[in-house]
Amino acid sequence: MASSRQAVVLLSGGLDSAVVLAWVREQGFSPIALSFDYGQRHRVELEAARRVASALGASEHIIQKIDLRAFGGSALTSDVAVPKDRDASVMESEIPITYVPARNTVFLAFALALAEARGSHDLGIGVNALDYSGYPDCRPAFVEAFERLANLATREGVEGRKITVHTPLLHMTKRDIVAEARRLGVDIDMTFSCYDPVEGGRACGHCDACVLRERGLAED
Repeated sequence: MASSRQAVVLLSGGLDSAVVLAWVREQGFSPIALSFDYGQRHRVELEAARRVASALGASEHIIQKIDLRAFGGSALTSDVAVPKDRDASVMESEIPITYVPARNTVFLAFALALAEARGSHDLGIGVNALDYSGYPDCRPAFVEAFERLANLATREGVEGRKITVHTPLLHMTKRDIVAEARRLGVDIDMTFSCYDPVEGGRACGHCDACVLRERGLAED
């Protein structure tokens, strides 16, 4: 029987979000997967999101269309070249052009609205503060601030039904995440993590997302 406790999980189709979806199910929630077609150059990830949502038992999978290309400011939503083969120390010290302005804030706001509409008090997101590309919206301070906002900005929150943002991967290395995927039975091959796919929708192997993924797999 499906759990009556629902949680809205942001699902990109990448490894991290797939692990969060599996983790949420393990915690006893019935996950609602929420993906975005936002004008990203790597829209092939949405096919992966469909596979993951189906394989991991999402009770519902919504693909919300928004167009962040209208704002620009990112290599993921424009024709600006995606950085390749960046050193790990550079990833940790610079915010790259693949950062999409306020993306996680926008996505979590949609997830929050969906959760409240469905009577859920739980959100899941695969942000990570260790092996990441330097994005400001993947850090603990951001998550804490958004959770405070969620409880101030919603009827559920102000009436005392606390909203929680679950970030089980926040302090994991990519190696830890790969190990967690295996523990949870996630088929890593069905996920897709690449900012700049080549012909045929294959991963480029050189962008930050590819480098971090391959590092985690190599260390596993």
